Amino acid sequence: MAGQKGGQKGGQKGGRQLCIHGHFYQPPREDPWMDTIFPEGSAAPARHWNERICHESYAPLAWARRQDGAGRITEIVNCYEWMSFNFGPTLLTWMQDQVPEVYARVLEGDRASLTRLGHGNAIAQIYHHVIMPLATDLEKRAEIAWALADFEARFKRPAEGLWLSEAAVDTRTLELLAQAGVRFTILAPRQAREVADIGQSNWSPANEGNLDIREPYLVELPEGRSIAVYFYDGPLSQAVAFEGLLRHGDYFWDRLSGLAREQGLLALATDGETYGHHFKFGEMALAHALSQARNFVAGVRLTNYAAYLAENPPKRRARIHENSSWSCAHGVERWRSDCGCATEHKPGWNQRWRGPLRDGLRAVKARMDRHYQDLGATLFQDPEEAVVQYGRVLSGLTEAAAFERARFKKGLTPARRDTAWKLLAMQKWALSSFASCAWFFDDLGRIEPMNALTFALRAMGLAQRTGLDDLEPLLLSHIGKASSNDPAVGSGHDLWTREIRPRRETMESILAQALVGLWAEGRVPRPGGSATVSWPGLGVEVSVRKTAASGELNGTASVTWARESGSDVCDWHWERTNGGGPLAGCVQVEQHGGARHTAKCVPASYLAWGKRQALALAWVRRAEADSWAQQNAEAAQGAHLFLPYREAQTTQTAAERWGRLWSALCWQWIMGEVVPSRDFLDFLKELGQAHPERALLAQRVGEALMDLLSVPSPDFASVRGILERAASVGAEPDLWAAQNLYWSRLRTNPASRAAGLALGFAAV
Repeated sequence: MAGQKGGQKGGQKGGRQLCIHGHFYQPPREDPWMDTIFPEGSAAPARHWNERICHESYAPLAWARRQDGAGRITEIVNCYEWMSFNFGPTLLTWMQDQVPEVYARVLEGDRASLTRLGHGNAIAQIYHHVIMPLATDLEKRAEIAWALADFEARFKRPAEGLWLSEAAVDTRTLELLAQAGVRFTILAPRQAREVADIGQSNWSPANEGNLDIREPYLVELPEGRSIAVYFYDGPLSQAVAFEGLLRHGDYFWDRLSGLAREQGLLALATDGETYGHHFKFGEMALAHALSQARNFVAGVRLTNYAAYLAENPPKRRARIHENSSWSCAHGVERWRSDCGCATEHKPGWNQRWRGPLRDGLRAVKARMDRHYQDLGATLFQDPEEAVVQYGRVLSGLTEAAAFERARFKKGLTPARRDTAWKLLAMQKWALSSFASCAWFFDDLGRIEPMNALTFALRAMGLAQRTGLDDLEPLLLSHIGKASSNDPAVGSGHDLWTREIRPRRETMESILAQALVGLWAEGRVPRPGGSATVSWPGLGVEVSVRKTAASGELNGTASVTWARESGSDVCDWHWERTNGGGPLAGCVQVEQHGGARHTAKCVPASYLAWGKRQALALAWVRRAEADSWAQQNAEAAQGAHLFLPYREAQTTQTAAERWGRLWSALCWQWIMGEVVPSRDFLDFLKELGQAHPERALLAQRVGEALMDLLSVPSPDFASVRGILERAASVGAEPDLWAAQNLYWSRLRTNPASRAAGLALGFAAV
């Protein structure tokens, strides 16, 4: 990034080189109807785990602090510019929509490394994180093609390398990677079976103890192609991930520079979440090590896998262990059997549920695949190529209309076109159900297996809408044999009945969410009006006809699905109750289309917990904002009425009532709206030490600072004044975003230096 020193130029060959790779991935959490992530209670106070881990890892890596001995910031490092990395496509989709500033830093890091080294730091990743040796050939082709399309759409260049989920590999997967133009992948050292010199037949057994990991290897493939494979440093990667190597930046760097004393490449690979999420402040240790290497300390030069491969073509070749991975000593059994691999090792627990879960999902997918091929032959010019190329639509590289012209048969009716799009969506969600995390952990009742079953539920629903029979009995015949280790969860059949089947969206449940959501946000239209409620997966247009004296509403609605054609239209009637809260009312729906369907009714209280929680959050955001505006208006007057103490007075009369307005009173002082007495400031400072609104006030002050700093000519004196007044009452503003903005755009302005000191930066 601009202002970082010691940037290395491409073209330097040989020497001691270092590549630190981060594999960034989160299990797919999207609701497969709304295509959005609903709240997950275990991630609180964050909405869900993507949000929480972004706050703890992805964002800190984008703006990693380096500090002096006094704790003042000397530099902010974009680690993505200096480390090798891959991100899961579904995770990047969420980041692009929800944290665009972090997403932009990821892309910026790749662009900067491409300029510096001639090869970008980013590599692609299997789209749904499926275990490739357990996938069908068409699934393998689709997962690779979708991943490469997603990468190209984001990074504006073809991917040179690709990360395999769990580094799980077989020869056929490597063949398809090479066929797609991928130049290299990364494996664990114990996945090498034997090695030999290129052009020689001097094969010798390989293992983690004798494999030279400081060079890439060539894997020759049955159809005449080849692909390069890197094997990362196993012990070093283990030490970073599990042995506390990140507890101090100097300690981390000393270990790296000591191991990099030989010529060649020192490469380590861990989950990217290691930095900051698994180890708090791990991103700071990484930033220190990267800064040392980028300044060529100890003669170590930073590189990435693609750049090193361009400088150092393989001199040796390798053969792999088939069906092997980096996280299961039994090959790929962790994702289909009770192999003994576990994360918690609770006494008496087993993973016998893994087999029935995979068998059930595989049986359902096989039926859907046959349905896709049979029906798809009447809709697509080439059904297999249509699903492989569908990733270009998902990534935005190809418009839907262009895809139809290229892949659909000519002359299809609108209904037949809609069926074709539903078949492709069926494949998308069916593939999602095989994400590796569903089997990785220790119990069937965890969130990951439940999400996999939810994706399957959605895929089965799409299959039914395109004419396939109900596959639920087939799935239950398998997962009914599985049992949770927790007796309260019960069998797979119990889990399906209690947790999964109720997640199925219907017109009634969609309308319930739309109407209650409009109420929560204060946007219910007046009679004759309309409003739109949108999620990434669908949009609802709600029109209100009239309001009954009882408060009941009725009207019409249309639901339009993303990446499908046509709309579902219905009449609705919302009968609200006097008791039981806003979720208790009944939403009655009568669908249109052909013969009108019988009206059905659902209370919003029947929705899945995450969807009810999303509605609660919509309400609390609006209600709290209204309350804050009212408190602020009152405090603007009340702050002038806080009189100095008299006689032996030590606290304010009716202190508990003043205390309820603490945040708004602080705001008046911090924003410079009032000139207070010393007693006023002392009261605010003492009360604020443990006030429950302390963190929310910190956030608001941080946002105000951002507003001041974001304008073309910032008022640095006002920024300094806000920070000084906040400090006077012991408030600690959230300076994260303001510091990032200052470093990126403002620090070179001489007029900003005093504000920079106040923001926590070291003197220049």
